[in-house]
Amino acid sequence: MQYNYLGRTGMKVSRICLGTGTFGGGGNGYGNWGSVVEKDAHYLMDLALEGGINFFDTADAYGGHGEGGYCGLSEAIVGTWFAKGNGRRERTVISTKSGHLVKEYTYDGPNQPPNISLYKIRRHFRESLKRLQTDHVELYLMHDIAQRTTWDEVWEAYESLVRSEQVDYIGSSNGSAWEIMKANEVAHRRNFMGIVNEQHVYNPLIRQSELEILPMALDQGIGITIFSPLYRGVLGIDLLEPEKRPLSDEAQRVVEKYRPQLTEYAKLCHDIKEPVGAVTVAWQLAHPAISSVIIGPCTPEDLKELIHAADIVLSPETMNRIDKIFPGPGGAAPWAYEGWGELNR
Repeated sequence: MQYNYLGRTGMKVSRICLGTGTFGGGGNGYGNWGSVVEKDAHYLMDLALEGGINFFDTADAYGGHGEGGYCGLSEAIVGTWFAKGNGRRERTVISTKSGHLVKEYTYDGPNQPPNISLYKIRRHFRESLKRLQTDHVELYLMHDIAQRTTWDEVWEAYESLVRSEQVDYIGSSNGSAWEIMKANEVAHRRNFMGIVNEQHVYNPLIRQSELEILPMALDQGIGITIFSPLYRGVLGIDLLEPEKRPLSDEAQRVVEKYRPQLTEYAKLCHDIKEPVGAVTVAWQLAHPAISSVIIGPCTPEDLKELIHAADIVLSPETMNRIDKIFPGPGGAAPWAYEGWGELNR
């Protein structure tokens, strides 16, 4: 396994991060992306640690069940694994998030975007620590950028966690470049380091972050971690081989929409003799802004394939073929924007 610094911080993380969104769960609703039971999840975490992965990602909203609030089952499973000892906690950089957990004291109303506040952050964090069975986390993320709360209030909450040595670094997820810059301007005015990591979606089918997020991260020294790298499994499917797993309705719609490109992509992977999912992760890791890619394996075989991605070096010719199959937005803004519109043609 190879390791990167998380942006300009002094903390090194494995280039492959173990995502735990598939732990627990089962059923419908947000946070129920898999049904890996506790025993199997513990085995996957042991294998990941043995394979050199020191970076695990979770959230208080993962592993929910039933029709209502979310129970944080993913965090709880990680916590029972930590409790087994043998250096598990000491060898792991843990990342968790708050902002999407729905309970009586946090609910913002139907069809309302989640919001974060000092009130919520403190309560969510205390509950996360209990589930994780630890007294600190290395990286604590806001699951979404604050919708209406002032950044001074947000930083009051996160600063207190860092100053009390319960959190080392603060990050964001699903942020925009301008909001992260705005947030960090306020943080720096308060003599606080602010957001050091952005967790974002980036894959061959979704390349909009090449316009602003990734250039901003490189310029500002913010580490980027990629979630859902296979786009709910779509970019791990080999359309030249019989599919072994049932696809969700959502994934099936995406496959049908992009079947010609996905078929061509499978041919490319056969040409270079590498698994489709591993090639996708290797493509993401090739971008200089990416510190780590968060994988969500359900089986040891999945884990082995995706760990292998860290060893794949894609040639310039292969990268060019992928660009032709899945064209990007045209470069970083504002240069990409200059080519848009009839007046510039």
